[in-house]
Amino acid sequence: MQEPARIAIDLGAESCRVSLLRWVGGVPSIEVIHRVPNGPVRRGAALHWPLDTILAGLEEGLRKAAQAALEGIASIAVDSWGVDYVRLAPDGSPLGEPFCYRDERSVATKEAADRVLPPFELYQHTGALPLRINTVYQLLADPADGIDPHAPWVTMPEYVLYWLGGRRVAEYTHATHTGLVDLKTGEWASGLFRMLNLPLDAAPPIVRAGTIVGRVQGPLASLDAFRATQLIVPACHDTASAIAGIPTGLSSTAYICSGTWSLVGTLTDAPVTTREAFDARYTNLGAATGELCFHTLVNGMWLLKQCMDSWSAEGRVWNIEDLIAQAASSGFPGIINVDAEPLLLDSDMPERINHQLWRRRWATIPDVAGNEPVFARVIFESLAARYATALENLEEMLGRKLERIHILGGASRNKLLTELTAQRTGLPVEIGETESSTIGNFAVQLAASQTEGAPLTPESVRQWAKILCQA
Repeated sequence: MQEPARIAIDLGAESCRVSLLRWVGGVPSIEVIHRVPNGPVRRGAALHWPLDTILAGLEEGLRKAAQAALEGIASIAVDSWGVDYVRLAPDGSPLGEPFCYRDERSVATKEAADRVLPPFELYQHTGALPLRINTVYQLLADPADGIDPHAPWVTMPEYVLYWLGGRRVAEYTHATHTGLVDLKTGEWASGLFRMLNLPLDAAPPIVRAGTIVGRVQGPLASLDAFRATQLIVPACHDTASAIAGIPTGLSSTAYICSGTWSLVGTLTDAPVTTREAFDARYTNLGAATGELCFHTLVNGMWLLKQCMDSWSAEGRVWNIEDLIAQAASSGFPGIINVDAEPLLLDSDMPERINHQLWRRRWATIPDVAGNEPVFARVIFESLAARYATALENLEEMLGRKLERIHILGGASRNKLLTELTAQRTGLPVEIGETESSTIGNFAVQLAASQTEGAPLTPESVRQWAKILCQA
């Protein structure tokens, strides 16, 4: 009898993917069966995620997978970007579209929270860098938007599993991104909830990666392929899934998960919550098998995507490969701080980049046809320089040298950025899987199917990642 298939759903800020793992002659084969275009949408002055569109696209993808996998589907698992969540009505339906973390409503709530609890004290308690986008500050903003703070909430990937028929839970790696998990216990920090006047009973229970949370229910359950399909929480945060998808050990190795955001760091066995780590903007977040992802958040390919959207609106449409190729032979006026607050916002990105160049006394770039590769080169040079600084800080804080860099994610295909990163860091760079989150998602599912409820081990997950990467 043929081994049953499995499904990994990866929710991305630009597209959501439904991937199907099948075994052909005992050899694994992974296919992206369906893609759902995604992106935040403006509703008046607010920025939301189009939840109905996402779910409709996922259902279409799941039906396609059911048609392809006549051998049946053993499990489904979902990973996603962090911090955003869905509030639920008493009947379990969404109260409304979830807010996008880039919405500016949490600016005021973070400022207010900082007066109650200084950011460094919060950092020492949770290990999570107190960023404005974190779930905690979004939850604090809900009452001003007329949202009942006692309404149950669930973060995005676990919401999809809940929608498919599972229990409402918060997977540990994803929960750590809320800024509300106690670093010592791995559970919700009840004292923080009280201090910030957040109802603890609205939060879902925390579970570990590999937990089975139910079976597919509803209309999809009538399809033969889904009659016995389990719903599994993988490492629900896409970065934790991506790192779980690395087939080699990470001793003395840094990772750069490069996409909309770039995450630059390494795995640690113990948290680092020193003032130095806080000032350098490093965070301690859950990994799939109990370690911590110790990394800093760098504004990533968002910069280029926003520029390309701006140019496209003016009829200046570029293919990303052509843009990178021309940027490789382009000059550039200087580098910018890619993490400057104005560059985290949407719209008018070429103008924002020019303002950052001006602030550093570099020449600005006329935003006219033909200069697009110059903007791209500034972005790539600036990212590589930021990566180098981040890795220098990392070595100082850990007291040890790093020997190589493992680059994951969509930007791993950017040969120019990879070369610039190697030049500026002086370290060899190895290219990982473009869809490493999918690999890690499947690796956790497969490892969990063998553990019978026991905690996952790094070795078991890495073993499956190695098999899947060789497919």
